[in-house]
Amino acid sequence: MTPTNTAKPVAAKPVAPKPVAANSGPLPFGTFDQLAFFAILAFALYLRLPYMTQPLVDVFSWREASTAMIAENYWQHGWNIFLPEVNWSGPGPSYQGREFGLYGYLVAILNAVFGWHDWFGRLVAIGFGLLTVFALHRLVALIWDERHAHAAALAYAVMPGAIAIESSVLPDPAMLGLITLGIWLYARAWAAGSKAYPVWAALAFTLGALSKLPGLGVGLAILWLMVLSLLRGDRTTFLRTLIAVAIGLAAIIGYYAWAIHLGRSTPPYHVAGSGYVWDHGLSAFIAEAFYAQSLWDISIWWFYGYAFLALIALGLWLPPRFAKEEPRAPGLTRLPYVWLLAAIIVYLCAAKEISTNPWNLHLFHVPLAIFAGRALILLAELGGVSFPSLAGVARFIVMGAILAALSQFQILPRLKTPQGEEARLMGQAIDRLAGPDDLVVTISPEVGDPIAVYYSRRNGWTLPPGGGASDWSTFAEDDATPIAQLNDMKSQGARWFGVTRNAEDRLDRPFLEHHAGVIAYLDQTAERVLETPEFILFRLQ
Repeated sequence: MTPTNTAKPVAAKPVAPKPVAANSGPLPFGTFDQLAFFAILAFALYLRLPYMTQPLVDVFSWREASTAMIAENYWQHGWNIFLPEVNWSGPGPSYQGREFGLYGYLVAILNAVFGWHDWFGRLVAIGFGLLTVFALHRLVALIWDERHAHAAALAYAVMPGAIAIESSVLPDPAMLGLITLGIWLYARAWAAGSKAYPVWAALAFTLGALSKLPGLGVGLAILWLMVLSLLRGDRTTFLRTLIAVAIGLAAIIGYYAWAIHLGRSTPPYHVAGSGYVWDHGLSAFIAEAFYAQSLWDISIWWFYGYAFLALIALGLWLPPRFAKEEPRAPGLTRLPYVWLLAAIIVYLCAAKEISTNPWNLHLFHVPLAIFAGRALILLAELGGVSFPSLAGVARFIVMGAILAALSQFQILPRLKTPQGEEARLMGQAIDRLAGPDDLVVTISPEVGDPIAVYYSRRNGWTLPPGGGASDWSTFAEDDATPIAQLNDMKSQGARWFGVTRNAEDRLDRPFLEHHAGVIAYLDQTAERVLETPEFILFRLQ
C-alpha cells in the first residue's frame, strides 16, 4: 500500500525575470565585425568631407549664418554660453533665446585656438555625425546583432539628409549624436539591470536635448525602457532611470525658461522657432494637411529620394521578426518604432516650423536608418544567402555604393547649391570698404538671410529688419515703409546698404523691381559706391 503524502504543498517563491545581458563593450566582437564597423565609419566620413570647405552659402545659409555668428561672438565678446548673440539686429549686443550653445561653443574654441575658419563649424558637425553612426551601430547591435548594426549604420552613413545636415553649420548634428548616444547608454543600463547606473546616459541625453529642444521628444523611448523595467519586475532600474530623467528634465526646463526670458527681455526680443500648432491653432494645421506636400517634396528632392524611401517602406512593412532574426534583447525590438512615434509627434506639433526649416527632420533619421537597414539585410539575404558570406557581403556593398552614388550625384548637389554666393561677395566687399565700427544693411538673394551681414564681419540689419514676431522674409507693400526703416537704421549708425541683384522675397518679388522707389531714394540721398553683376552697394550719407 502506497502511503499518502499529507504534507501541504509549498508555494513557489516568485522570482523576478533576469535582465537580459548587455553587450559587454562598445566595439563589435570578431575581426570581421570590427573591420566592417570601422569601414562604415570611414565611409560616413568620406561622404561628408566634400563640402566641408564650402562657404556658408548653401540652402541652409540662413540658419548657418546665425549659428556661425553666435560661435564668433562667444570668442569675441566673452565666453558666457548662456548669452547667444547674433549680429543681424543692430549695433548690439543682440542676445536671443536659443538652444544651449554647446555646438557653437566647441566651434568657438577651435577658432580661438587656430584662427577663424568657416569650415571648423562643418568639421564639428561631421564629428557629431560620426558619433551618431557609432551610437546607432551599438544600439542596433544591442537590440539584434552585428549584421543588423552594420546595415543600420551603413544606411545612416549614406542617407542624403543626414549627410547634408552633418556637413552644415547647424546644431542639429550635436543634438542627434548626443541623443542617440544617450538612448544607447540607457538601453545598456536597462539590459544590465540593477547593476548599472544611467549617469552617463542621462548626461548625454540631457546635453542632446539642450542642444536642440526637439530631441526631448525621444524621451518617449526612455519612458518605454522604464515600462519594460516594470514589466520584468526590476524596480531598481526603473527608479534609477526615473531619478536620472528627472534631474535631466529639470536642467532642460531651467535652461529653456532662461532662453525664453532672455529672448523676451532683450532686443530684438526674439525667441528662435515659430510655426507650432499652439501658435496657429489645430484647425490651421489641418487645413494645410499638416504641410504634407512640403514634407513630401523635401523627402523626394532633398533628404531621401525614391530609392531610400522604398527601402524605408520595406523595413517598416517587415514584422518585428523576420527570417534569421534573433533579437539579443527582445524587449528592445519596439524601440525604433517608439522613436519614430516620438519624431512624428514632434512633427505634428511643429509641422509649419519643420516644413520651413527642414533640418529639424534630423530627428527622424535614426529610426528611418534602422528600418532601411532591416530592408538591406532582407535584400542581401534573398535566396538563402547569408550576410557574412562573400555573396551577401558583395550584395551589401553594391547596394551601399548605389545609395551613396544617388546621394552624392543626384540629391546632395541640390542642397549644396551656392545660392547665397552673391551675398557672400557683397559682404566681403563691405568688409574691404567699411570702417571697423560701421553698421551695415543688406538684402541677400533670399530676403531675411543674414549671410551678407556675417561676411561683412560687422553688425547690422537685414531689410526688412529681423527679430520678434515680424515677418522679415516679405517686402512691404509700399516704398515708404522700407525708406522709414532705413532712416531709422541710419540714426543708429548704419553707414552701408547693399542689395544683391537677384534678391527676392518669399512671394518671388524682385527687390529691384518691387522697391524701385527705394533705389531712386538712395540715388538721391546716398553714394552708389560699387556696382557688380552680383550686387549694388551704397554708402549712406
